[in-house]
Amino acid sequence: MRMNRGFFTIMAAQFFSSLADNALLIAAIALLTTMKSPAWMTPLLKLFFVLSYVLLAAFVGAFADSLPKGRVMFITNLIKIGGCAMMFCNVHPLLAYAVVGFGAAAYSPAKYGILTELLPPEKLVAANGWIEGLTVVSIILGTVMGGALVNPQISADLLSIDFPVVDTGVNTPAEAALSVIMTAYFVAAVFNLRIPDTGARYPHQERNPIRLVADFAGCFITLWKDKLGQISLAVTTLFWGAGATLQFIMLKWAEQSLHMPLDQAATFQGIFALGIAIGAAAAARFVPLKKSLSVMPLGVVMGFIVMAMTLVHSAWMAYVLLVLVGGLSGYFVVPMNALLQHRGHVLLSAGHSIAVQNFNENLSVLTMLMLYAMMVKLNLNINVVIVLFGLFVAGTMSLAMRRHAANQREHDSLALIGEHKH
Repeated sequence: MRMNRGFFTIMAAQFFSSLADNALLIAAIALLTTMKSPAWMTPLLKLFFVLSYVLLAAFVGAFADSLPKGRVMFITNLIKIGGCAMMFCNVHPLLAYAVVGFGAAAYSPAKYGILTELLPPEKLVAANGWIEGLTVVSIILGTVMGGALVNPQISADLLSIDFPVVDTGVNTPAEAALSVIMTAYFVAAVFNLRIPDTGARYPHQERNPIRLVADFAGCFITLWKDKLGQISLAVTTLFWGAGATLQFIMLKWAEQSLHMPLDQAATFQGIFALGIAIGAAAAARFVPLKKSLSVMPLGVVMGFIVMAMTLVHSAWMAYVLLVLVGGLSGYFVVPMNALLQHRGHVLLSAGHSIAVQNFNENLSVLTMLMLYAMMVKLNLNINVVIVLFGLFVAGTMSLAMRRHAANQREHDSLALIGEHKH
């Protein structure tokens, strides 16, 4: 299916921006380690990043529609560069990464919204597949890049690069890593400027914050009341919260059970994301939209397989297990996401449904990361954390399946009553 040039420019901008976000997370974790910060601060990085997604959910959609999308993406990418520069200037990594999150939260609706302006409806599923696939690749490469940049040997090589006459001011391994990441953000900004103006203009956007919040609340209730919307929303919400927490559990587990340093442990996240990509591709191939709810039992299976991490003590076994968990996750979340987008599009506008989805998913990320940070603060053994996590995933998925079965029974009995009336 042929896509136009504008689409590939958006893809390139998205790729470099996401690559930098993921590399920056690993660099920020390394910074916290050199600062001798307590271990419970590490998961708070992601928590500060996603805070903006929750707090700004009601407003970012209106902002994305108020200017041409390419310009919105350029402005929000500049905010990310600002956050990265703050880390360079010794602002605490938590605060600096929160600023990057602020940029990312405002970037998201523009990134998805421009697809509906640029492409005909029949190309949207393929375009979403491209964007998701490329995002996964950027997560893998960004995480591996972050791991490489904090590797002592590579940072020493970077610091040895000297420019005649120019004092770059880059003197520490962290500054060297941040310089490379900042370059990736600048490349994204160049692509942002090349994004064509689609000519789409929206009616004057609501500026009143109270009305915006009320409007958002209405959309939120509509999606949660819909019988199919609530199941797909519950499942994707759980999935994103679990995925973000698993990212940190993996780093801790690699350090404690497999005795790996951060730069090696970072590759685990890449392996997990590779599994997600394989599962997502398989789901896109084999699961049609109307069968999307049939994948729910895989969520329960995934919860139990995660618990097997406690039995693994060799790197190759860990790789196999993480590809398997990632594969199940991808196979299970893609159909759920497609169903949610479909219901959101039918019941609300695309921008509003993405805002509601972002709000729920990131609220789940916040909640689960706070619980995980508390467990780390209480010095719980990593194996205990993994078992609790696996049981939680399997248990909540079982509840979602029971709820769906109850919805089906209610629907069937209403249909029967309708038949008797005729």
